[in-house]
Amino acid sequence: MSHPQDWTLRQQSEALRHGELNARELLDMTIARINERDSTINSTPVVFNKESYDQLNQAPAGPLHGVPITVKDMFALPWRAARNGTTADLIPAGASGPYRNLRDAGAVVVGIANQHELGIGTTGTQSGYGRMGNPWNPERCAGGSSGGSASAVSARLVAGSLASDSGGSTRLPAAYCGVVGLKLTYGSVPYDGYFGAATTFSAPGIITRDGSDARMLAAALLQRPLPAQSGSGLRVGLIRDPFWDDVDPEVAAAGEMALRATGWHVSEVQVKHLELAGAAFLSRLIAEAGMPTNELLATLSVPTRALLLAGMLAPARFIPRADRVRGAIRDSLAKSFHTVDFLCWPTSPAPAPPLDDPHVVIPSGRAQADLPNVRQTRLANLTGTPAISIPVGLHSSKLPMGLHFIGPWGGEARLIDAAEHLERVTDREFVNLTPPIAR
Repeated sequence: MSHPQDWTLRQQSEALRHGELNARELLDMTIARINERDSTINSTPVVFNKESYDQLNQAPAGPLHGVPITVKDMFALPWRAARNGTTADLIPAGASGPYRNLRDAGAVVVGIANQHELGIGTTGTQSGYGRMGNPWNPERCAGGSSGGSASAVSARLVAGSLASDSGGSTRLPAAYCGVVGLKLTYGSVPYDGYFGAATTFSAPGIITRDGSDARMLAAALLQRPLPAQSGSGLRVGLIRDPFWDDVDPEVAAAGEMALRATGWHVSEVQVKHLELAGAAFLSRLIAEAGMPTNELLATLSVPTRALLLAGMLAPARFIPRADRVRGAIRDSLAKSFHTVDFLCWPTSPAPAPPLDDPHVVIPSGRAQADLPNVRQTRLANLTGTPAISIPVGLHSSKLPMGLHFIGPWGGEARLIDAAEHLERVTDREFVNLTPPIAR
């Protein structure tokens, strides 16, 4: 039988519940595997060798009792301040809302998941803990900002991780690392003790190996059931330009092939004012970033510092304009769900780029990865709707590719139904792909 560390979150939970696996032994194995495997990918730079055992001793008999997870550095823990990928304590230690929900389900936090500095980046190349490598190739980006969460799950260090998503920060790393990443509906969980409380874009997310695990972890985080239904017969909406047209041809082909296997009804839809989405997103996002202290600025990398300082120069008159565009896009998207169950396109425009040169080559040309990455994912953050990325194969570069679904407000369960249906019709080929580090 395979090693318990290689089991899915649901398999670990069931084995613990039935007494087939000892929770303390699983925690021992988890810490040992992080120490053994993480040196090249730097997914979990802080391991709780004492606090995790203390938490296990007090863990309630919930659905995740004894299951080790990691938590992104954007969430305060009772014994550790949140640093948001910097070297400074930015939110005091305390039980953040998302942490409380997972704690009450019995989960055990084994460590801090690395992230892009201040969450401002989709590559994971900048962090107070050092940059993050991809389990499929440590010289490639793990993604951002939740790169540590995705790489740890992909490398089989933990079966699940608490992430966050302000512009694709859960879904993009999931696509880069070949795992499932679910962004929750905005405001669907308590935001205290979470950096996302300061923005109108950010929502907690979860990263797991497959759809079934995503359902279990998301239900615990949301504290409501996410009942499973058949994923067959769903109606899928496509927007070709730019989401399918301006991506690596192999990425587009993998997504098309996956869709054909599902038997879903596919049609093209239109969401009005998408050409203004980028300007609206950026105008509002940089306004919400606020004014960092001089002490914090001095500790940040040059790219992050430059972005923050540039944002402080943006005219305030752009904000109401952005809000009007945002409202119009949100209204048009909501109307599209009268005719389709979800929208679909590739998660990232290309596979993970090199850490030393985080650029991608797509039909529109060579570009720094952040701009086309966020173009693919920002709609769900502008509108607050849930979205999921699921793996759909390997690129010729031997790196994973992801497919992206956006659903209506509160529609997490339906998105997971779609993910599980895709897994079934492809015989779990894509979610069972294993990176070299875990073989």
